Amino acid sequence: MRLTIRLASALILLCAVAAQAAEPELKRAENAIRVLGEIMQAPDKAIPRELLQSAHAIVVVPDVLKAGFVIGGRRGEGLMSVKTRDGVWSNPSFVNLTGGSVGFQAGVSSTDVVLVFRTERGVDSIVHGKFTLGADASAAAGPVGRTAQASTDAQLKAEIYSYSRARGLFAGVALDGSVLSIDNGSNQLIFGEGVTPRRIFEGGVSNVPDVIVEFRDRLEEYTAR
Repeated sequence: MRLTIRLASALILLCAVAAQAAEPELKRAENAIRVLGEIMQAPDKAIPRELLQSAHAIVVVPDVLKAGFVIGGRRGEGLMSVKTRDGVWSNPSFVNLTGGSVGFQAGVSSTDVVLVFRTERGVDSIVHGKFTLGADASAAAGPVGRTAQASTDAQLKAEIYSYSRARGLFAGVALDGSVLSIDNGSNQLIFGEGVTPRRIFEGGVSNVPDVIVEFRDRLEEYTAR
């Protein structure tokens, strides 16, 4: 009887430790949902729905921290979801965004970043390793607003469109040189040991936390025709 109680107590303790360890990842997902909602509900500054409907993937990175004096750098952690063969959004993988710059600069800033991928090439590069914006695929500041479609249809040459928000305002932003990579540690913490991003994107994971599912559902809502 005592052994059974001890085993049960140990199991409860392990579950509590696992939940606490996963807390930063779940908070990251909550922040990504918030950023996505705020940019899509911004009056006349939202990502055009037509762009999202034709996208192959989307990355949302809340609170990208940029700091430096002469030599600067940036770091952010977010979520990436891809369009499946059925045309619906996948469960998201955790990703990291890092980069550096050289020039006269000083100070610290925090920015929300959203990346919209228009081709599969960039997505495959991320899944198989890491991806550099501007080097592995062309990246450009993205169009905004409901009337952006007409002006951008003839100019949609970039493979990736990027958006940022600082001080409450969303706008297109250029992020050339930033590196986007899979956060395998966070993926395994949330989805299980040995899980790959491809497996996540193809629906091969179970017991997905509600907040992760909500991110996918929000994407479906914002791209509904």
